[in-house]
Amino acid sequence: MTSLLKSLLATIIICLTAMMPSLAQELPKILVFSKTADFRHDNIEVGAEAIQKLGRENRFDVEHSEDAHLFTKERLAQYQVILFLSTTGNIFSDDQKSAFQDYIQNGGGFVGIHAASDTEHHWPWYERLIGGYFMSHPEVQLADIHVHNHEHPATVHLPKIWKRKDEWYDFEKLNPDVKLLMTLDENSYQGGKMGNFHPISWFHEYDGGRVFYTALGHTKEAFQEEDFLKHILGGIRYALGLEKD
Repeated sequence: MTSLLKSLLATIIICLTAMMPSLAQELPKILVFSKTADFRHDNIEVGAEAIQKLGRENRFDVEHSEDAHLFTKERLAQYQVILFLSTTGNIFSDDQKSAFQDYIQNGGGFVGIHAASDTEHHWPWYERLIGGYFMSHPEVQLADIHVHNHEHPATVHLPKIWKRKDEWYDFEKLNPDVKLLMTLDENSYQGGKMGNFHPISWFHEYDGGRVFYTALGHTKEAFQEEDFLKHILGGIRYALGLEKD
């Protein structure tokens, strides 16, 4: 092998080696955040593992943490989406709230699952972001979900009426600016308190960011259901800006 060829091969190897970290960094990165200050769901670890598996199968990186110290402007900048997995209670300091707000205002994506709506009840900005606050729920039972939007990536795969078992949240302080995806039929189960209009999943653009929320996901079994996992994946893809709404 000539010295020129050796030099050329060495240059190619050096270039490829230098490119490998940057190629890995091109994958979107998601923070699954599950800190709880009130009730803690026993499916959080299972849910985080399921979302990490979705990431491996769909080319995005997933980091799971409950450390609110990640909520600084500099640290949040590494994530394209922040996902609240059944967070509860008041989980942030004022500085951490400011960092999260700045993240959304700079185009960050947000996904909320289940008890994400039972979080930071006294923060008006978060109230509008999440789209509605958890108020109450009856026992876990079967119910009919009416799917109103079959164009969104979180619902495109679902039937018009989706029958499933979950813990059905009632809400207060609903943000009228959110875009509806699904409602509950209160005639199909016992204990609903919202009447004929009972939103259960929605999305919107808010303060610079893209937001998806679903109240589904109370049980461990939910994170083994293909339709539910596709629902979550579609919400993540919307928040990432990979899909049109």
